[in-house]
Amino acid sequence: MFALVLDFCFGIAMGALGGFFGIGGGLIAIPVMTLLYGQSQTLAQGTALIMMVPNVVLAFWRYQQRTPLNWSLAIPLGSAALISAGIGAKVATSLDARTIQVGFALLMLLLAGMNLFRARLITGSKAMARTSSWRLAALGGGCGALGGFFGVGASVVAVPILTTVFGLSQVAAQGMALSLALPSSLMTLLTYGTQGHVDWQMGLAMALGGLLSVSWGVRWAYRAPEKLLCGLFSCFLTVSGVLLLSRQ
Repeated sequence: MFALVLDFCFGIAMGALGGFFGIGGGLIAIPVMTLLYGQSQTLAQGTALIMMVPNVVLAFWRYQQRTPLNWSLAIPLGSAALISAGIGAKVATSLDARTIQVGFALLMLLLAGMNLFRARLITGSKAMARTSSWRLAALGGGCGALGGFFGVGASVVAVPILTTVFGLSQVAAQGMALSLALPSSLMTLLTYGTQGHVDWQMGLAMALGGLLSVSWGVRWAYRAPEKLLCGLFSCFLTVSGVLLLSRQ
């Protein structure tokens, strides 16, 4: 019973941070679950997805209340991510967990660098750059495959690209990225679950806690200065990536 309460409280913290950074909490929860809970990389990824799916749904709704989504842009993103996420997850469940952990740590460091670069470029709010459906589909497919492979949802990869390449502000990119995170996270959870890489009891307790706090995180994200948002996200990614690599 105590373990379930602890998992529930952990879910509250991850939900708030996931809403704040627009990533559903998985990128934050996975390194904590491997470093502190001692779970294997694939089990942590699969379990975190149970929390991520409802968190992403709620965060998506909250972001759309503040920044309505352009569906002509979101549909190519989400459709391509749905297809590629299952492929990425299938590959991940067939590989050694330590190999995936090293790749996960390197991904976090890469994303940290991209966000720091983005923070240096921020000069004010920007509009969406001109683009096309095939470019968005390519982005959705690539991000979906990486999100499925690492069990973090496609939004964590998409956000820095949407800001640096497509010209969105941080909060607008976070909202747009959630449109591809939802279908890809559902497909990834299905794949991890059927392969037995999920702790359902822990994940459901975390999901309940996360649903209570996601809205708080979204509210804080819209109040925080954009450079601060980018900087905090980058710092967390860097520290987590270094700690994961140090365990090898």
